Amino acid sequence: MARNIQSLERAAAMLRLLAGGERRLGLSDIASALGLAKGTAHGILRTLQQEGFVEQDEASGRYQLGAELLRLGTTYLDVHELRARALVWTDDLARSSGESVYLGVLHQQGVLIVHHVFRPDDSRQVLEIGAMQPLHSTALGKVLSAYDPVAHSEAVEADRKAFTDHTVSDLVPFEQILDLTRARGYAADVEETWEGVASIAAPIHDRRRMPVGAVGITGAVERVCRDGELRPELIAAVRDCARAVSRDLGAGRF
Repeated sequence: MARNIQSLERAAAMLRLLAGGERRLGLSDIASALGLAKGTAHGILRTLQQEGFVEQDEASGRYQLGAELLRLGTTYLDVHELRARALVWTDDLARSSGESVYLGVLHQQGVLIVHHVFRPDDSRQVLEIGAMQPLHSTALGKVLSAYDPVAHSEAVEADRKAFTDHTVSDLVPFEQILDLTRARGYAADVEETWEGVASIAAPIHDRRRMPVGAVGITGAVERVCRDGELRPELIAAVRDCARAVSRDLGAGRF
């Protein structure tokens, strides 16, 4: 069994201590409560302070939770709200399209799947919540890269691996795809990530009109495409779903 990292355990205990009880605690209080030497406690606090997780009051020298924790907590709440707002609409999209539906957000250098609705048939399927998808080759990733400047930077700076013969890896054509995505309001992935699989995705915006995620469908090429082209009714259904979730998040009409 892997051993826990003691310094991380102590830092986590310190954050929990500061989150409960008094608003601010001194070094001696923290060290005593956690059974640590003052030098050890001070070193952990200094590191947490440098990362923004802890702040020190200049007048009293006491410590309290920092703004970075609030930012991380807000990010979690945003994702939680996004998923909650999307539940009904993604279920409707799965029923109307007959395909699997995915809700994704930017995470590190990829797309984190935060919600997955199974294709409405009797086939055996694997729940993919928590899975990561690449930014440059998937429909969800292209949407995020087109609308989110941070995602765009990540995609441009990343090693854009060629998963199939259809993957667009070179920067200039990739940027052209992003321009097209912004112009038409959706992105596609036709066998760029997985052979025989096609996807369509559209952006979701919040009340500030900021991109907060993407929603899309994924299925066999022969179902998602007709005569070599994406089925227009599926494109419309995905875009309608994205607009509906955006409206529920307060974005108004797009």
